[in-house]
Amino acid sequence: MDKMPKWADVVLIPVISLILAAILSALVILAIGEDPVEAVNLMVTGALGSTYGWGYTLYYATNFMFTGLAVAVAFHARMFNIGGEGQAMLGGLGVAMVCLYVPWPHWSLALLAACAGAMIFGAAWAAIPAYLQAKRGSHIVITTIMFNFIAAAVLNYMLVNVMRPEGSMDPASARFPEAVHLPTLHELLAPIGISFSKAAPANVSLLVAVLACFIVWALIWRTKLGYEIRAYGHSETGALYAGISPVKITMIAMLISGALAGLMATNNVMGEAERLVLNSTEGAGFIGIAVALMGRSHPFGVFLAAILFGFLYQGGAELALWTSIPRELIVVIQALVILFTGALDNMVRMPLEKLFLALRKGKA
Repeated sequence: MDKMPKWADVVLIPVISLILAAILSALVILAIGEDPVEAVNLMVTGALGSTYGWGYTLYYATNFMFTGLAVAVAFHARMFNIGGEGQAMLGGLGVAMVCLYVPWPHWSLALLAACAGAMIFGAAWAAIPAYLQAKRGSHIVITTIMFNFIAAAVLNYMLVNVMRPEGSMDPASARFPEAVHLPTLHELLAPIGISFSKAAPANVSLLVAVLACFIVWALIWRTKLGYEIRAYGHSETGALYAGISPVKITMIAMLISGALAGLMATNNVMGEAERLVLNSTEGAGFIGIAVALMGRSHPFGVFLAAILFGFLYQGGAELALWTSIPRELIVVIQALVILFTGALDNMVRMPLEKLFLALRKGKA
C-alpha cells in the first residue's frame, strides 16, 4: 500500500515546495530592503501581463520542455542524464548544418530536416556515455558532465575554425537563409484574428515541444519498450529475470534522451537566433533536471513545470530590469525553487507520509 495518495505525490508536494520557496524568496527580498509583494506583481505583469511577456515565457518554456523530457526519459530507466546541455549544443550543430548547407524551398521542410539533424547529433552525443555505462560500468553522471565540457570545446572549434564567415570576428555561423526562418506565434495566430507581439521570440517549435510531450507519454505508458524502460528503472534484477537486456535499455533510453535534448536547438538556434552561436543553450540543460524532478518525470508534469520556469526566467529578467534587485538575486530565487522541488523533496514528503499514515490509522 502506498504511504500517501497519488494526488498528494503529484500535486500537494510540489505545491507545498513552491510555497516554501516563495516564502524564503520573499524573506531574501525583504532582507535587501525591497517589497516582495511589489516584486511578485512585477514578475507576474512582466511574464504574463502582455503577449510580449507571454512570448518570452513560452520561448523559455519550450527549451525547458525539451530538456525536461530528456531528463525524464533517462529517469524512468534509473539514469541521471546531466548531459542535456552538451547534447543540446551538438543538436544546434546538427540544425546549423541542415539549415546552412542544404537549400530548402520552405520552412516546414527545413524544420522536419532540422528536427532529424538535431535528434541525430544529440543522440550521438548521448550514445558514448550510454555505451560506457552499459558496457564498462562508467557512471552516467560523471561521463555526461564531462561530455558537456567536450561539447562546448567542439562547438567552439567548429564556430571559430569551420563555420565562421570569412572576415567575421564573431564566433558564430552565418545567418540562416530566409526560407528556413520559422514563423513566430504572431505570424501563426494573425490569420485567425489573434493579436500577438511581433517582438516575442516564441515560435512554431513550441508546437513541436507539445507534440514531443505527447509522444513521450505514449512511448513510456503505451508501448512495450516503455514498459521495459520503466521495469528496468524500478528493478534491474526483476527486469533481468523477465528477459529485459540492461545494455539495450540503457542505450535506447539514453539515445531517446539525447535526441530530445538536441531538439531544443530547433527553438533557440533555428527559431530565435537564426544562426549558431556560442552559449546558446544558456543553462537550459541543467534547468531540465529541475523541470523533470518537479514534473515527477511525467510529460504533463514536465509541461507545467516548464511553463513555471519560463515564468521565473522572464519574470526574473523584468525584476532585474525595473528594480534595484540584482540579477544574481534572481538566480538565487530560481535556485530556491529548484532546491525545494528537487533536493529537499523528502523534507516535505516525509511529514506528509506520516500525516497520511496517521489519518489511515485513525479511520481504521
